[in-house]
Amino acid sequence: MSFSSMERRPKGTIVGKDKNCEQSTPNYKDVEMLRKFLSSQGQLLSRKRTGYCAQCQKILKQSIKRARFLGLLPYVG
Repeated sequence: MSFSSMERRPKGTIVGKDKNCEQSTPNYKDVEMLRKFLSSQGQLLSRKRTGYCAQCQKILKQSIKRARFLGLLPYVG
């Protein structure tokens, strides 16, 4: 059962795993990796842009918050 680009998927279909979930989730000390997931204004990118699943995106968010608290990353401003 294939879907064209204009058709919608029926509810309950399983979509493949996200591309970055196989990689290790970033640590708050790895500032260079965390900067990849921030926009030019310092805002966290969305799940669609980062490629993480919901659970991994929450871990990424917490890592960025910890790095900001320690002064390793800038706050949104």
